[in-house]
Amino acid sequence: MAWLILILAGIFEVAFTTSLKMANNFTNIKWSIAFFISISLSFYLLNQAIKTIPMGTAYAVWTGIGAAGTVIVGIFLFQEPANWLRIGFLMLLIGSIIGLKVVS
Repeated sequence: MAWLILILAGIFEVAFTTSLKMANNFTNIKWSIAFFISISLSFYLLNQAIKTIPMGTAYAVWTGIGAAGTVIVGIFLFQEPANWLRIGFLMLLIGSIIGLKVVS
């Protein structure tokens, strides 16, 4: 259950980074509210996950999910570059997240 909570925390991390971009320097109130809700949920869920999962592992997985998810959102929603090198490093990051889960 703690791993599911951690995955949800990572998804909310992607939500808060996306909301931050969409908030346009906090001038868009809907996206600003979405940012504050998402960041609060992300940290709350991370806090719940580290009650069971080692803190270093949980933090690395949380930031990895957030980083990978944010890159994917950037590619698909904001037309950020998707060259082979960037995708390769993204796969390396995802592989590292999976590796941390396997050894924990």
